[in-house]
Amino acid sequence: MRFLTPNWLWLLLVIAVLAVAYVVAQRRRGTYALRFSDTSLLDTVAPKRPGWRRHVVAALFLSVGALMIVSLADPVTEEEVPRERAIVMLTIDTSLSMGAEDVEPTRIDAAKEAATSFLENAPPGVDVGLISFHEAPVVEVPPTADREAVIMAVERLELGPYTNTGDAVSVSITSLERTLDGLFVDDDGSPPAVVVLLSDGEPTVGRPIETAIAEAIAARIPVSTVALGTALGEVVVEDPDVPGRFDTVPVPVNEDSLRLVAERTGGSFFATSSPDELAAVYTDIGTAIGFETVDRDISDRFVVVALGAALATAILSLSWFQRLP
Repeated sequence: MRFLTPNWLWLLLVIAVLAVAYVVAQRRRGTYALRFSDTSLLDTVAPKRPGWRRHVVAALFLSVGALMIVSLADPVTEEEVPRERAIVMLTIDTSLSMGAEDVEPTRIDAAKEAATSFLENAPPGVDVGLISFHEAPVVEVPPTADREAVIMAVERLELGPYTNTGDAVSVSITSLERTLDGLFVDDDGSPPAVVVLLSDGEPTVGRPIETAIAEAIAARIPVSTVALGTALGEVVVEDPDVPGRFDTVPVPVNEDSLRLVAERTGGSFFATSSPDELAAVYTDIGTAIGFETVDRDISDRFVVVALGAALATAILSLSWFQRLP
């Protein structure tokens, strides 16, 4: 909890002063007690005092003032609420190395399953687009609210040669900019959009990754990256020089370029070799982009409690002392 206008809290010093004054008054009151030579007459001359009951009423009375002062300070708590609209561009590597079986059942199949799960469970205000890339990026589905269309496109993804990460990032940013087109931005001026790039290796063709990073920074669109695979990944490919001959080629995951993209653009970097972890990564990203944190005013809670304390003060004072405080 925090306060939007905390200066009002200085008035709590008045409540503290009143509390101290009450304690001092009670102690001074005891010093003026009458002395009787015959203590048996005390009950007749001085009826039974209310004792602890008067302190209860006083404490409730002071608490009413304290609670009202706190309500004036505009107390708020942070609360996550769904965005009215946000966009996620799923950008998935479909190079031949994604066929490696070091991630069950294969890297590309695990990516498809996680993307499908994300699409089925993403917050309702999130539009999703899909870009695949190997030799060149392809916009499979522009950002849309039609989740089924994106799921079908994910299922149709096929592998191809090379890894063109630079152009994939560039096309992802361009596609998001066209969709946003200045229609909406967050309070800090940045669009509520993110690229989620899943890959397993270092770029082999296309524009330099630094150029793509600069475009993302200029557009103020973060690129979160997911490195999928292990150091033991292998694929079987046909030898281009000897038709019909197949060789086993090591395809260890390379995290360096993906981490660089995330760090430079303000996104998040993840490395995983587990389908379950990959699904969790997509869920976390969907929650981060699909919800925003807002201040929820809770001053009314303090007012309600203060009114309850005031009512209790009045009832107890009338019941015990036949008067209002």
